[in-house]
Amino acid sequence: MPDGEGRVRIGILGTARVAPGVLIKPAKKNTEVVVAGVAARDVSRGRAFAAKHGIARVYDSYDALIADPDVDAVYNPLPNALHGRWTRAALAAGKHVLCEKPFMANAVEAREIADLATASDRVVMEAFHYRYHPFAARVEQIIASGELGTLQRVEAADCFWLRNFSANAYNYALGGGSLMDLGSYAVDMLRNFGGSTPDVVSAQAKLRGPWVDRAMTAELRFPEGHTGRLHCSLWSASPPHYTARVIGDRGELRLHPVTPYQQFTVRSADGKRTERFFKARRTYDYQLEAFAAAVLRGEPVKTSAAEAVKNMTVIDAIYRAAGLPPREPVLGPR
Repeated sequence: MPDGEGRVRIGILGTARVAPGVLIKPAKKNTEVVVAGVAARDVSRGRAFAAKHGIARVYDSYDALIADPDVDAVYNPLPNALHGRWTRAALAAGKHVLCEKPFMANAVEAREIADLATASDRVVMEAFHYRYHPFAARVEQIIASGELGTLQRVEAADCFWLRNFSANAYNYALGGGSLMDLGSYAVDMLRNFGGSTPDVVSAQAKLRGPWVDRAMTAELRFPEGHTGRLHCSLWSASPPHYTARVIGDRGELRLHPVTPYQQFTVRSADGKRTERFFKARRTYDYQLEAFAAAVLRGEPVKTSAAEAVKNMTVIDAIYRAAGLPPREPVLGPR
């Protein structure tokens, strides 16, 4: 149950660098959420993290945080291969879960967790924060309006330069790979703007060590007949950018590469225009609001566990098409 002030008390598993931006800072502006504690395998690191961010309680293990009755929900930003183990444990303890992307190590594990979420009647939400920003709803509205005509092709790219080759993103055992990292966003955007879950036609990977893709490109085909293309990279010749194109037989919508959540351009029979969202809040603010509303009032979420299964199914299929194995979960202690 929420605290006496009607707030969702969220505990953080680990001291991940993304936690302040995703949860801690948005929570300070949200009257329905309080960051109740942080758990760390290294307690001294946990204490330093808590002191820096004004978090009241530090736990010496993930199990201790999950077992605390004063914690209503868990934010899980652990390495990809650990998402399943600790989301499973949180659900068993009756906690709601905001889980970082990609949802699980693979589609099989994602289905298992989705079934557990349904049976537990807990909120389990994948943290695709862009889906909760007003720009995403506006893009969906334009596509549905028919202004672009019949969809012909959808493209999405997410590229970055991650020079730290010892990072978890390059570690197969922890669920690493460019497709699992940045590519999971591109897969979700293709599914969302493409209107359904596509089949994988072909895929090519560039490797950084055995089985770990530093870059991935895939061609897709949707059940309705239109095609798609995905490109993502952690280290390649592609400069850092995040773009998307939705192409119809009567027009095209293009997300800007530098400010994808702030503006996009539409070309159609109605002319060319740019729609801007510079006054909108950060994507993470909207995401946390949606999570709190789901926990406190039962409002639906756009990135449910069931939706996450579809995303992981495409990710697994891309890996197989590229001649690589899907990632495997870590089941034992870590």
